[in-house]
Amino acid sequence: MKNIIFKQNKIYRIILISISLVISALVYNLFLLPLSIVAGGTSSIATITYYLYNINPAIMMFIISSICSILGFMYLGAERTTGTIIASLSYPLVVEITAKIVENVYIDTSDTLLIVLFAGVLAGVANGLMYKSGYSSGGLPTISQILYEKFKISVAKTSFVMNFIIIIIGAIFFGFTNALYAVIFLYIYSIITDKVLLGISKNKAFYIITEKEQEVKEYIIENLRHTVTTFDVKGGYLQDKKRVMLTVIPTREYYRVTEGIKSIDKDVFFVVTDSYQVKGAK
Repeated sequence: MKNIIFKQNKIYRIILISISLVISALVYNLFLLPLSIVAGGTSSIATITYYLYNINPAIMMFIISSICSILGFMYLGAERTTGTIIASLSYPLVVEITAKIVENVYIDTSDTLLIVLFAGVLAGVANGLMYKSGYSSGGLPTISQILYEKFKISVAKTSFVMNFIIIIIGAIFFGFTNALYAVIFLYIYSIITDKVLLGISKNKAFYIITEKEQEVKEYIIENLRHTVTTFDVKGGYLQDKKRVMLTVIPTREYYRVTEGIKSIDKDVFFVVTDSYQVKGAK
């Protein structure tokens, strides 16, 4: 099924990955490299070696990505690494090309925080587009996947440890302040990546358990003009059967729902989650 999905809209996916690579490379050459921001990953290793040994960042990225791709091919197989190899080996080339383009572009970096915030937004957009294309940026995350495959070590844990070590090394060479900027960059970057992937939640999904089911249902249907779906569940501890109501409402009506159902039943239990896509409801 995965291969069928990936074969569809091939041109669209190629456009996405191309835009992603260009944006990422521009962010690196315009902001991260000049400010020596070390936020983890292959590009940050390239930044460190550039300032310490004057090694071309694109060359260092290519070396690391090639090693990771070979290891991925050996331990994860061709099917799981093909997309990663394409993206990870293309990125150094795009970095080198954009480096030539931006050589004469002047960026005022006196307001470092503003630059870091803006770079985080752009990098998050690029990363979100990368994931939407169905490819992966490869590099060090491939090592995390291998460790999980062979030793069942959490991908999140190994990624965190590797990036943490890189950030600490960056702090040693470029100062603690730069490390703090790197943390801010990563925070913005992760938020924007999620927003690009999932979109901005315009709806909230309510799961409601109440002893006054009929009154709550009437309030939602008659007062708020939204539909309600009910289904049976069984408690895990007491094994007692209950009824759960599900309703999806616009975010702007969040407080009308919460305050309304609490006024009907002060002991009501409900869970609210973001709802990014609603289809088929009438």
